[in-house]
Amino acid sequence: MPLSSSDWITLASGSALWALALYIPLSGPLGRLEAELSGTGLSESLQTTILVLSSLLLAAAIGLISQIAMSWALGPSWGASLGLMAVLSGAFWSLASRREQDD
Repeated sequence: MPLSSSDWITLASGSALWALALYIPLSGPLGRLEAELSGTGLSESLQTTILVLSSLLLAAAIGLISQIAMSWALGPSWGASLGLMAVLSGAFWSLASRREQDD
């Protein structure tokens, strides 16, 4: 049974939310790629572009997998809602840690 347009919109928006929520935790371990790129003769701007694109693609792929898994387990709307909750909780913890550092 093919997906309807509303199913595709929910899948895309939920995947984007999960990718946003997982971008920073997933981009952290890319230090090994950064170290390997620094040993090449590539310019610094090209190295930065490669690192940013690879972290975005990784987050998007994991976001899509997370949305599909949550949609399968809970339903598409719930999967997208959990993605939104992950984004908001990440923002909350980020702001809370900054406030803690200021004190």
